[in-house]
Amino acid sequence: MRELILGARTLLGLAWRENRPKTTLAVTLMLVAYAAAPLVGLSLKDLTNYALAGDAARASIAGAVTALLVIFGLTLGHFAHICYFELADTNMLAIDSDLILLANGSPGIEHQERADYSDRLTILREEMFQLQASLEALLTSFGLAVAMIETGILLALVNPILLLMPLLSVPPLLTGRWAQNRLDRARDESAGDIRLSRHLFRQATSAGPAKELRLFGLQDELRRRHMELWDGATKRLWRIHRSNTIVRALGQLVFAVGYVASVLLVVQGVITHHGKPGDVVLAVTLAALVNVQVSIGLGLVFNLQGMAKIIGRYHWLKELVAGSRPIAPDRATPSRIAQGISFKDLNFRYPGTDRVVLGGVNLDIPAGSTVAIVGENGAGKTTLVKLLCRFYEPDEGQMLLDGVDIRRFDIVDWRDRIATGFQDFARFELVARQTVGVGDLPRLDSEPAVEGALERAHASDVIGRLEQGLSTQLGKSYAEGTELSGGQWQKLALGRAMMREHPLLLVLDEPTSALDAQAEHELFERYADNARRVGTATGAITLFVSHRFSTVRMADLIVVVAEGKVLESGSHAELMRRKSLYAELYELQAKAYR
Repeated sequence: MRELILGARTLLGLAWRENRPKTTLAVTLMLVAYAAAPLVGLSLKDLTNYALAGDAARASIAGAVTALLVIFGLTLGHFAHICYFELADTNMLAIDSDLILLANGSPGIEHQERADYSDRLTILREEMFQLQASLEALLTSFGLAVAMIETGILLALVNPILLLMPLLSVPPLLTGRWAQNRLDRARDESAGDIRLSRHLFRQATSAGPAKELRLFGLQDELRRRHMELWDGATKRLWRIHRSNTIVRALGQLVFAVGYVASVLLVVQGVITHHGKPGDVVLAVTLAALVNVQVSIGLGLVFNLQGMAKIIGRYHWLKELVAGSRPIAPDRATPSRIAQGISFKDLNFRYPGTDRVVLGGVNLDIPAGSTVAIVGENGAGKTTLVKLLCRFYEPDEGQMLLDGVDIRRFDIVDWRDRIATGFQDFARFELVARQTVGVGDLPRLDSEPAVEGALERAHASDVIGRLEQGLSTQLGKSYAEGTELSGGQWQKLALGRAMMREHPLLLVLDEPTSALDAQAEHELFERYADNARRVGTATGAITLFVSHRFSTVRMADLIVVVAEGKVLESGSHAELMRRKSLYAELYELQAKAYR
């Protein structure tokens, strides 16, 4: 019940927030439309009695009143539908907007890398369309409540025992609720399989994987796995639907038997007490109305229970994101780095796991230096970058900038002083100028700024090949959009990383994975030049993460990470003299290029 009340309050609150006049009008129209229905029974009673008594004038008036009440109810109901259809669309847009904010409105990305978040978001996306019907159900329930009160009063006037008729709705209500709970549990259990099946569907129908699917002959295998997952999930749900139908039918049977008995009771009472024929008409009409009201009510309950589950997932997502709040800042982010960045006894596990990703990390990075982080896959290199960008917070230890824990800086201000290029870069399908310009929003459309960033990233050649230069629309989402190669998209992402001209921290995490070794080497030389320029101006630190040892040898400091620990650090010459892991890996790669 608590979920139901919370869901109703949330849905109605959204409608009220988005359009108060239309929400008020929809509720009012629905209340009046439903209030008219029970009054039809009274007018039919009078119509019957007057007609049988031969009173044509009064029978005509009663008939006109009956017609007007029916038309009145239908007309107002129609206009109420128009209002809440518009409100439902507005609500959907508001919830879509909220989901975008929830996905990106938290300081970190912890929730986006959690399986339970992905599962619940998958279910929420699948069921979002139901919220449109849920708003209709919610507004209808208000009108139905008024109509049921009216009907109850009229039933009491005919025969007080008929007030027990609404109790006949209890069995189908209980069986329906039990069935809905079973279905919700089955949906939760099937969410993982459905999410994976949709992933396989995207892989099988997207342009990116098409070459590998054909080359490796994976079409049938992906289709088989997709069907296996989808069939498993749908068969599980279908079994629940079948058994639920039987249970719900039993509940409805109890109501049907009670309904027939009630009608017979009324007819017998009228005959026994020599009542008027109009009383029988009223009793039968009200009994039929109760039947309709109970049927509608049961449907509304099932709908509102589903709505409560959907809104419950929505609130769960909100609480999850709201729970990841940074430490309140109490220091201003400096305009330059005087000493450097230090890691002190840093320990980190990804939330929900037991594996130590980083353990006991101690490292000093001097101001103005160029640092390369190397190591095997899974060693913890990217995790260091995530912590520096404050996508996560360490479990223990500190990251100090000039002796101050970076968590004491405002997270937005801190990120404003970071420039980044990632291996899993975004492909913003905007005009080329803005695809690069989003790296520094205040200068989004500044062509000189964008051209300078592309020059520093050694990516100007990409724009030179575009028909309309920086004004070219990119991406397949547009009919006239220009699609780029993976390397071209990556170069634009590198240009985006160069938009901020005076960062405190420039992070390049495997940013050149789509480039060949020679192109990467040339690019890193330019980065090193840019790093020295920025380092002189602000003491900025440039941090490279790469697998190519031949490229990173130009760095001032090379940090070797293995199994979540800093194994060694120093210049290329120092590490080669030690003949340890770095020297071994460097020689292995060097032989491959000879």
